[in-house]
Amino acid sequence: MSEPETAGRGKAALLGPAEVRELAERFGVRPTKQLGQNFVHDANTMRRIVATAGVGRDDVVLEVGPGLGSLTLAALDVVDRVIAVEIDPTLAKHLPETVAARAPELADRLTVVPMDAMKVTHADLPAEPTALVANLPYNVAVPVLLHLLAEFPSIRTTLVMVQLEVADRLSATPGGRIYGVPSVKAGFYGTVRRAGTVGRQIFWPVPQVESGLVRIDRFPEAPWPQDESFRRAVFAVADAAFAQRRKTLRAALAGWAGSAAEAEKRLVAAGIDPTARGETLDTAAYVRLAQQV
Repeated sequence: MSEPETAGRGKAALLGPAEVRELAERFGVRPTKQLGQNFVHDANTMRRIVATAGVGRDDVVLEVGPGLGSLTLAALDVVDRVIAVEIDPTLAKHLPETVAARAPELADRLTVVPMDAMKVTHADLPAEPTALVANLPYNVAVPVLLHLLAEFPSIRTTLVMVQLEVADRLSATPGGRIYGVPSVKAGFYGTVRRAGTVGRQIFWPVPQVESGLVRIDRFPEAPWPQDESFRRAVFAVADAAFAQRRKTLRAALAGWAGSAAEAEKRLVAAGIDPTARGETLDTAAYVRLAQQV
């Protein structure tokens, strides 16, 4: 019987606490808050993330902020190609060495792109990614996530580890206190759900917050246009609605529409109660509203 497509090959020696500290010392690396660096040192958590992403041999995984290579090694053990984007030049330089030492048979499957993930475009990558699997830098997690989803429509599956509060906000449903702009914008691309919680003890240094996993499955057939112009239009409505979230939509969207009366006209045309508040609308409602312009 052949091995399952999503099974680990067992050809990568994953990193534990001692290895993470040893590599950091060897490379002269100290985690910095500026880059949102907290290095993961638990191999089982890395295997869990890759498994939860559901990626297989044929996937091209895009990883952001690979750090010392904990998740990189776990992904390479399953998929045939990993593209790792790393802003820290020291970490970017040494990642291929670590993979060559700990997964020599898989080293040629890794490409390191030494740059800021917020600036990555199609031209910067050697292949179209089909999955985003990453421990995102917590200080820029949402902007990076939204940029990559917009820039690479080829990404079908996303599984990211972020600060627990951010995970809750991304996966929140309408009507709740934590539902907001990140929830609406993530929902523009596909279905969003929480995929688990990660304790702080698996990181070095230990962060002050818990972490959560978020999975986004892009719509197989998008229910609305996905081009940049329309996306910006939808996001502009959401930004305006939540900028004054305590106000009714008629009042909150007056600046966006030009007047409260025009806002009410567009809301009614979109089948939305003008006295409702932004936190009660799902992404589809914001799409309908953007279409009234």
